[in-house]
Amino acid sequence: MTDPSKTTLRLAADPAGIGRAAELLRRGGLVAFPTETVYGLGADAASAEAVAGVYAAKGRPRFNPLIAHVADLDAARRQGSFGADALALARAFWPGPLTLVVPAAPGCTLSDLARAGLDSVALRVPAHPVALALIAAAGRPVAAPSANRSGRISPTAADHVHADLDGRIDAVLDGGATAVGVESTILSCLGEPTLLRPGGTTRGAIEAVLGRSLADAAPGGPAIAPGMLLSHYAPRAVVRLDAEALRPGEAGLDFGGRFAGQGGAVLDLSPRRDLAEAAANLFGFLRRLDEDLGGTGAIAVAPIPPSGLGEAIRDRLARAAAQR
Repeated sequence: MTDPSKTTLRLAADPAGIGRAAELLRRGGLVAFPTETVYGLGADAASAEAVAGVYAAKGRPRFNPLIAHVADLDAARRQGSFGADALALARAFWPGPLTLVVPAAPGCTLSDLARAGLDSVALRVPAHPVALALIAAAGRPVAAPSANRSGRISPTAADHVHADLDGRIDAVLDGGATAVGVESTILSCLGEPTLLRPGGTTRGAIEAVLGRSLADAAPGGPAIAPGMLLSHYAPRAVVRLDAEALRPGEAGLDFGGRFAGQGGAVLDLSPRRDLAEAAANLFGFLRRLDEDLGGTGAIAVAPIPPSGLGEAIRDRLARAAAQR
């Protein structure tokens, strides 16, 4: 629950603000910070008590593991064991929006709670300069799921974090709007590389590095990484996918002007049908439409092409529309 006695600080993304945020993390506090994908809710990944605070603030199921954000590949290899495929992918895409699930290294310091009791770890090197500066200043891996209540729309601006978590966390490091707008792609490297969650690094780019096709995770399998729950990223309003037209009373999440002139509250993810622009706008526009509807009614979503970043956008929308 929100603690009326707890003040969530809003820190500037300058050296003083980053230093204060790092100090809070070292003391076991919770700090939201920008990455190139969405805002993450950071905690000391080695501290079970700090990680428990993340679960409590988000209302997150404890069987759902967290991604540990680290400074570079060397730091990642101290926490996880990298085979040839994982090394090739890390060297190709880090820093960047790709999370690799690998076996835990013998000297892994991540808490069992951050790993949800698994013998694997989910690792990422973010590309955002504020995130990298914070990790360096904290001097430890930072566990960081998206900085929102569990299952709700992911935050792409500091205001979104405050709307969901004010009074539940210690601070928000305000680095402006995020660039990619959807979470990282998650890939299991526990055997044959398997796509667990599409995201900011496209399937085609990954397959080009591997030289072969990616396997897809079997539906209904165990959650070995974040973002695998069926209902996730959800507004309070009902979401209707692949809509050709608006129904009376619906708000519209458009793509390429399909709903133009149909009335109602409509936001177009990308009038020019640019999937990168659509991904960057996705969560912010969903949040705005949900607020316009007051958490009731329905949001109709125009068809999104499944290619490139469209795969990640459609994945998030399908989870937003799933039965809750």
